[in-house]
Amino acid sequence: MMKSLKRLSVTALSGLSALALSHTSFAAEKSPNALFVEQSVAKQEAQSTGLADQLWSWAEMGYQEYKSSAEMQRLLTQAGFNIEKGLAGTETAFVATYGKGGPVIGILAEMDALPGFSQAAKPEKVAEEGMNSGHACGHHLFGAGSLTAAIAVKEWLAANKVPGQIRLYGTPAEEGGSGKVYMVRAGLFDDVDIMLHWHPANKNIAPVGTSLANKSAKFRFHGIASHASAAPQYGRSALDGVEAMNIMVNMMREHIPSNARIHYVITNGGEAPNVVPEFAEVFYYVRSPAAESLVPIWERVEDIARAAAMGTGTKVEWEVIHGNHSVLPNVALAELMHNSLEQFGGFNYSPAEQAFADKIRLSLGERGEKAVGDEAKIYPFSKAINSSGGSTDVGDVSWVVPTVGLRTATWVPGTSAHSWQAVAAGGTSIGHKGMLLAAKTMATTMIDLYQQPAVIAQAKAEFDERRGKNFEYKALLGDRQPPLDYRVKK
Repeated sequence: MMKSLKRLSVTALSGLSALALSHTSFAAEKSPNALFVEQSVAKQEAQSTGLADQLWSWAEMGYQEYKSSAEMQRLLTQAGFNIEKGLAGTETAFVATYGKGGPVIGILAEMDALPGFSQAAKPEKVAEEGMNSGHACGHHLFGAGSLTAAIAVKEWLAANKVPGQIRLYGTPAEEGGSGKVYMVRAGLFDDVDIMLHWHPANKNIAPVGTSLANKSAKFRFHGIASHASAAPQYGRSALDGVEAMNIMVNMMREHIPSNARIHYVITNGGEAPNVVPEFAEVFYYVRSPAAESLVPIWERVEDIARAAAMGTGTKVEWEVIHGNHSVLPNVALAELMHNSLEQFGGFNYSPAEQAFADKIRLSLGERGEKAVGDEAKIYPFSKAINSSGGSTDVGDVSWVVPTVGLRTATWVPGTSAHSWQAVAAGGTSIGHKGMLLAAKTMATTMIDLYQQPAVIAQAKAEFDERRGKNFEYKALLGDRQPPLDYRVKK
């Protein structure tokens, strides 16, 4: 416990509370729902920021979020939610439910960290002793912020005796593990009317958002070991198979759509230069704007793997690790979310936070200078579809239930996800302020939805139109079971 407390950052920047230091900028007049939510979130502030800091300290990776999941479940149980846990073939996925009758509105809560991002809550690159992972995508804030919003909605339902159900979905392994896909496949979203989510970011915006569809696999080549100098003729190099595959995939890049993406890393290239490698492995990601354009590219990558094995006298097999659909946008829901965001406005930094941000900005270069002050702004609403360029298993949820997302400035503007700067700011009151803004915005949006059945109907009609008449959901990762050990070093 002392180790985790050392990493807590409530005092990293200031002894004053994050909420007390913040004030809104460019905020519209608050509705009664927004005022109720604001009071609820203020009451929860210590619990919310404490939970975020604790998750940041643990920095548990995909399907290993045992402590993070358990703590979130404990707080939700304490708040009056019923918990179902150990869902969809995982230990850490759970659903927390309150209420009955009326619309079923859900909110997603992520919690996994990334490997290789040990970083203290400091404005310079400093590894945290004893840590090999970090919340470089801010899922500690995601989980804590969503929990805060869910409790605020529960309090509103109880206080007003309104029929309706609020559900929080604790979703593991978003980072390459596709935890939500297994939950979708298990039917856990089948009776939900509307889903909400958010993500830590470097600005405040409720976009009509989409993402790239994504599929990954580990390609494993098997050869014949031999002395690389005394008897090379008897060997067949598994590494040759990997390298042949990579060369052919790189040639293929010229002949795929310009908006597709392919990335790979060689995860095992052999043990010693004087031994012909008997085993080698390469880990591939392929992305494209939609599943229908992703699948044919993926099939070509598989053909290349077979050809590489044939040409090098090796054998190949592959394990699909994850697969995500693109996010299906919804204008009706995004506009409602934007209206909630405008009521709270952005926020300003305290002097200590500003000093921290200024130091971070030095490491960001031009992109940091261009974004100065974005934490205080709300980006205007647009019906144009905004693509993040990344991928998320939220996409699969969005193809089975109308879904809307939000981003808030939990990082110093100009910061990119999956960076040490994101880990650093996410462990401070800068991260807290963005998280609390997200919690208030989402809770207000959900309460508005309970009172506005016409918006729910409009969102569902748009959802049906975008999916098309004959749409049938199929998981891109097939029928495999969750890769519970994909982050475990073997």
